[in-house]
Amino acid sequence: MIRKVLFFLVVTISTIVIAQKPQRIGYIDMEYILENVPEYTEAQARLNAKVATWQQKLEGIKREIEIMKTDLSNEKPLLTQELISEREEDIQIKEEDLRKLQTAYFGSKGDLFLTRKQLVKPVQDQIYNAVQIIAVRKKYDIILDRSSDLIMLYANKRFDISELVLNSIVKGRKKVQLEEKKNQRQIDADKATDIAQDKLDVRASKREKLEARLKVQQEVKAKIRADRKKAAEEKRKKRLEEIENRKKKLVEKKSKTVKTTTDSLSLKVTDSSSLPKL
Repeated sequence: MIRKVLFFLVVTISTIVIAQKPQRIGYIDMEYILENVPEYTEAQARLNAKVATWQQKLEGIKREIEIMKTDLSNEKPLLTQELISEREEDIQIKEEDLRKLQTAYFGSKGDLFLTRKQLVKPVQDQIYNAVQIIAVRKKYDIILDRSSDLIMLYANKRFDISELVLNSIVKGRKKVQLEEKKNQRQIDADKATDIAQDKLDVRASKREKLEARLKVQQEVKAKIRADRKKAAEEKRKKRLEEIENRKKKLVEKKSKTVKTTTDSLSLKVTDSSSLPKL
């Protein structure tokens, strides 16, 4: 009731202030708009799922309380007054827990209120922003909500800007989607660049490792060749020394043979000279 009074006061004051010029008044059907906004439908579906979960939990507690009451009723004749009081106290505690949980879920500041605000507020903000843009662009002085508490006995359809609001939201969504796609393409391009760079880095690393391995292999082969060359040189040197030693031995042997022959001849000559002459 207070909302209606305040609203009529605002409308009356606005009418008095701008009475000298024609007023443009439009209206929207908030329920119709919300029903045609996919984000709202999805948000409402998620909210309904949460509500169903909460109600299921509450129903489970209610069943537990009923079972506790039934068990107490059936067993009461067999229990002492002290035990009966304890069981009744347990039931009262369980019922109090149930009331607290109901308040936590569905109270004025409970999870339902907060979740609805969290899920639905972004959609409502889209609608309010679209209404503001259309009001400024179309130069509307007042825009009403047909689905609110305000009683509209008659409204000409040509003043209904609900479709304009929906179109504005759709354009805004498409703009956001295009921006998201653009950003995603940039992310994909950056990712592809990173992947390509990673591949180049991997190839460069493999090439460096291959070059290092080839260098090691070449060094090993060079060392083997050097060792073989050194061994061949030493073998050749040793063979030359052996040949030289054999030559020396042959020369020494020949020298000895010649000396022996010479000595023998000298002896023979000496023997001949000592014989008597005829």
